[in-house]
Amino acid sequence: MSPDTFQDQVVMITGAASGFGELLARRLAGLGARLVLGDRNETGLARVAAQLREAGASVVAQACDVSRESEVSALVDAAVEHFGRLDIGVNNAGILTPMKAFIDTTEAELDQSFAVNGKGVFFGMKYQIRQMLSQGSGVILNVASIAGLGGAPKLAAYCAAKHAVVGLTKGAAVEYARQNIRINAVCPFYSATPMVTDSEVGEKQDFLAQGSPMKRFAEPDEVVAVMLMLCARENGYMTGQAIAVDGGLSAY
Repeated sequence: MSPDTFQDQVVMITGAASGFGELLARRLAGLGARLVLGDRNETGLARVAAQLREAGASVVAQACDVSRESEVSALVDAAVEHFGRLDIGVNNAGILTPMKAFIDTTEAELDQSFAVNGKGVFFGMKYQIRQMLSQGSGVILNVASIAGLGGAPKLAAYCAAKHAVVGLTKGAAVEYARQNIRINAVCPFYSATPMVTDSEVGEKQDFLAQGSPMKRFAEPDEVVAVMLMLCARENGYMTGQAIAVDGGLSAY
């Protein structure tokens, strides 16, 4: 990537108060991007936004529960209102459902996972694409999971919703390829983000890490490096892809 790849690009990131979203925002701010950040964790979001502004970044931060269509639409509107356009949309917000047997998974857990992990991505794409069509170009990156490419025992609701993210990515990428809108997904293995380490998954890290040929969880920086590549202007011919960042798991 050239040093000015993201200079003055307007980037919307959901789930920006922690994890991949926060780290990506920090990396992009250092590369000259203008940021529109959303998260339902208003305290964490305010902290991240304040730190980025202190470092000289242009940042708009707005509370956003991605399961609510109106709040996602409002975040896209904020990008256009403050910066006049939206170059990159990163639909990163997600939740991890409790680990339990498939047959013990409740309808409420399934609904919650699809509301955030599935519909949240759909809402983001819907309003991002509308804006990008009016501009004539744009890039969308969805954060799926290796669980969206294969099976995930004891995570049925999460696995199903992440498969939906991959399907949304591929379908929309084909539909809008001729309109100069690139849409891809990143599919990480377990990574050492708060969503994982603060859950029961984190308590089983040593055991679960054995599922990857590298025998470890991903570092957030390793995943964000791929996210940056997928969003870069130079990567102009890649669309409709679900890229595994999994320490070799999908090579089995």
